[in-house]
Amino acid sequence: MAFKGLSPINYGGKEVWPLIEGGKGVSATNHASSGAWAAAGGIGTVSAVNADSTDEDGEIIEQVYPQRTRKERHEQLIRYAIDGGIEQVRKAHDIAGGNGALNINVLWEMGGAQPVLEGILEEVGDLVDGVTCGAGMPYKLAEIAARHKVHYLPIISSARAFRALWKRSYSKVPELMAAVVYEDPWLAGGHNGLSNAENPKEPQDPFPRVKALRETMRAEGVSEDCAIVMAGGVWFLRDWDHWIDNPDIGKIAFQFGTRPLLTHESPIPQEWKDELRNLDEGDILLHQFSPTGFYSSAVKNDFLYDLIHRSERQIPFIRHEDEDHSCSLDVGVKGKNFWVRPEDREKAQKWHEAGFVEALKTPDDTLVFVTPESRATIRTDQADCMGCLSHCQFSSWKDHDDYTTGRLADPRSFCIQKTLQDIAHGGSTDDNLMFAGHAAFMFKKDPFYSNNFTPSVKELVDRILTGD
Repeated sequence: MAFKGLSPINYGGKEVWPLIEGGKGVSATNHASSGAWAAAGGIGTVSAVNADSTDEDGEIIEQVYPQRTRKERHEQLIRYAIDGGIEQVRKAHDIAGGNGALNINVLWEMGGAQPVLEGILEEVGDLVDGVTCGAGMPYKLAEIAARHKVHYLPIISSARAFRALWKRSYSKVPELMAAVVYEDPWLAGGHNGLSNAENPKEPQDPFPRVKALRETMRAEGVSEDCAIVMAGGVWFLRDWDHWIDNPDIGKIAFQFGTRPLLTHESPIPQEWKDELRNLDEGDILLHQFSPTGFYSSAVKNDFLYDLIHRSERQIPFIRHEDEDHSCSLDVGVKGKNFWVRPEDREKAQKWHEAGFVEALKTPDDTLVFVTPESRATIRTDQADCMGCLSHCQFSSWKDHDDYTTGRLADPRSFCIQKTLQDIAHGGSTDDNLMFAGHAAFMFKKDPFYSNNFTPSVKELVDRILTGD
């Protein structure tokens, strides 16, 4: 029997458990995990964010970009994404065997989000039950869902964000909105919807925020059948006992993004899975280095510490001397028109002596000091941009109009496509970005994973249904 009488829900005419697999982009979720989640009776989520496709021998096709211009590389990226998304949906559908349901997940801020989503749904829309979409304000999500006759599930982090989306777009297609995903900005892995009014270091209790979301939905006339999906920090259902059958919350479902990483079907490399078992509480950092401009949560490793230390080696400058900026910088830059404060020149000289001899300008009129090797990598990665985001702070790419954000490329960030592709396909877990939710330390504490046990997706879903 399921925990607290947790019962199946009707989702698109299908009876499924209110347990959703969180979609993790760039091949951290694929057909094997999402198909197995649906086969176990839940809602599996195929990531449509640069999904893998395979050749006639079943080998993963490496996504390479030999094209000369960013626009041409961006068009190649869209082709890869559509091909991969179609293949992953078909394979997941076969694995599900008619059980559960299948969603696809896209990030609205990914480059070419709309043509990628349209291209996938045009081919396999009849195999997809719903589309989840966040990372931005996806106003066109309802319109696209209506065109392809699939449900949509917006991902938001506040009642205010939902209200804006509802009034501008979703109220026109209310019948296809299957659920609203509340992704907690302090608990979820990957990119988070933290607003400027919220303090990243002061987490808020999700219950009042979700209660406010339901109140907003009711005030706008949204059907009570439209579930709220709690995403971020969900591990044991027993910890959420007071949410189930609570009239303040209404119909509720739960999303699991981190726990499915450690299963037999999970496509992430074994080194990544092994690292998950060794995390302690506090090993996940909510940071703002992502080229999207969003906060995001990832494991503290050498890659993340390098970004932290890089930004610490930073000083402001101006082009003309004034009372405060009275010293002409004499290290790291060419020319003498970089005026800094005396104490900042001392810092720069110490960094220069330590080997950080190159100063790179940022869009905020500061200089960051890096090694020649780091400078070469940054410049190469910026030049090799394949347009994977709608707006990229790292390369100054934009996927429309004049294809530039108009701002200086920011050396304090990184190429997110490069690092996520690398870690997903066997690259170092120390030298790449490793996304994870803030509850990932539970792998080490939860007795279910003791003695190096790795469950199948079915075993994990069955375990979750017990309340553990």
